[in-house]
This record gives sequence, C-alpha cells and structure tokens, in this order.
Amino acid sequence: MKIKPLYDRVIILPDSEENMTKSGIVLPSTSQERPEKGRIVAIGDGTDFDGNKKDMQVKVGDRVIFNKYAGVELKIEGKTHIVMREIDIIGVEL
Repeated sequence: MKIKPLYDRVIILPDSEENMTKSGIVLPSTSQERPEKGRIVAIGDGTDFDGNKKDMQVKVGDRVIFNKYAGVELKIEGKTHIVMREIDIIGVEL
C-alpha cells in the first residue's frame, strides 16, 4: 500500500530500538518506549488548511528527531510508521 500524506504532514519510519539490555534481558515490545528518531519516507505538498502553500523544511530520506507523543501510528506493509505534521519535527540530523 502506498500513501501520500496531505497538507504539511510527513510519514516517518521510526528507528528500531534494541530489544535486549546490556545484561542480556530481553524486553517485550510493550515495555519499550516509542522511538524519537526516524527517516522520512513521504511528505505532503506543504499546503496549509487555508490553501496557502509553503516550502517544506524536510525532504524524503532526511533523518529527523521528533516529539515523542506526536502523530499517529500506522501500519504500512507490516511496518509501523508515524504520520505527523511537519511542525512536530524538532530537527534534522546533519
């Protein structure tokens, strides 16, 4: 399934987290916190809700840091992605 986000939204594939502690204890996925980093896989056209167009600050392939509780989780081809507004992105890795 392919999805193109609308307006100023982006789709991010979050980084996977380690499932084991340094001491060898395996952590179940329910005890792990949601990652705050990931890679942008799709972006909207930058239009706001009033129809005004602006340049997006990010592009596909950028590695970004985002607010922990921002966006909505969505399963695409068996992988969890996060759909959020561009304003919820804190920064881009250089």
